Amino acid sequence: MSAINANLTAGLDLTGARRLPENQGVAFLGSQKAGPFDLLPDEAASMLAAPNPDGRRNVDVVKRRANGTSILNERAYPWIIDFGPTIVREEAALYQAPFEAVNERVRPTRATNPRKRYREEWWIHAEPRPGMRVALAGLSRYIVTPTLAKHRVFVWLSPEVLPDSQLVVFARDDDYTLGVLHSRVHELWARGQGTQLREVESGFHYTPTTTFETFPFPHPTDEQRDAIAAAAKRLDELRRGWLDPVGASDEELKVRTLTNLYNEMPTWLRDIHDRLDRAVLAAYDWPADIPDDGLLARLLALNLERAEAGRPEGRSRP
Repeated sequence: MSAINANLTAGLDLTGARRLPENQGVAFLGSQKAGPFDLLPDEAASMLAAPNPDGRRNVDVVKRRANGTSILNERAYPWIIDFGPTIVREEAALYQAPFEAVNERVRPTRATNPRKRYREEWWIHAEPRPGMRVALAGLSRYIVTPTLAKHRVFVWLSPEVLPDSQLVVFARDDDYTLGVLHSRVHELWARGQGTQLREVESGFHYTPTTTFETFPFPHPTDEQRDAIAAAAKRLDELRRGWLDPVGASDEELKVRTLTNLYNEMPTWLRDIHDRLDRAVLAAYDWPADIPDDGLLARLLALNLERAEAGRPEGRSRP
């Protein structure tokens, strides 16, 4: 019987892996609201059309929201009011309809909160993740994965969508990073580092710290980087084509979810993942048929080597 590690996983113990400097400031948990900031579609539409006394537009604070369910199992992103992390009450009140809704709904729920900031800054999400917002500024898109999932899936979101705390956010907009994250190499590391919830079928937790910040990215050549990026781009194109086929009915679209796709794992999806895995393993200069235990052992050794050496001078971030 396999030994059970401190994080409730079995097999090679990865709990000694160390956080790597080159992975800092990339992965974050999404915003945690702590209150009824959510809006129904008709409420959102009304607010988006409503004027404000100084001419500002409510689109600044009425946004789409993504969580683990909307990424994996649903096809629509709900609406939410989000004033950001630093706005003062007088400024927030100039967004008249959104502010009055939060004043009516959220303020009473925060009035008895034991945390002073939650009570006094009730119009702001409890954990609005200012560091995440700074890291995402200027990106054309960003990567997310659910904090808990049976299938470790990574997808793109647009900057207009606010990620919530059920998602881990990666402040990167390049196909190469998506490819490495979606490879067998990283999935094995994520499963080994993530806390298991009950049995394997229930999924594993993914965290910005113990999972991502400990993961040793490859140091590819330009050609290897391009191969990984091309495979990742193709994976994204094929998945989107499956999720939204031309002429599909609304009923058919409802069952075309990422969870159902990865449960089915059709041959074309397995093929593109195999192509991606080979490209990523080549960037490590490791064999394509390396067994799981051997792969994890090499990753752990590489993590400890990088941690011991510190961030190499002139080394670019992944």
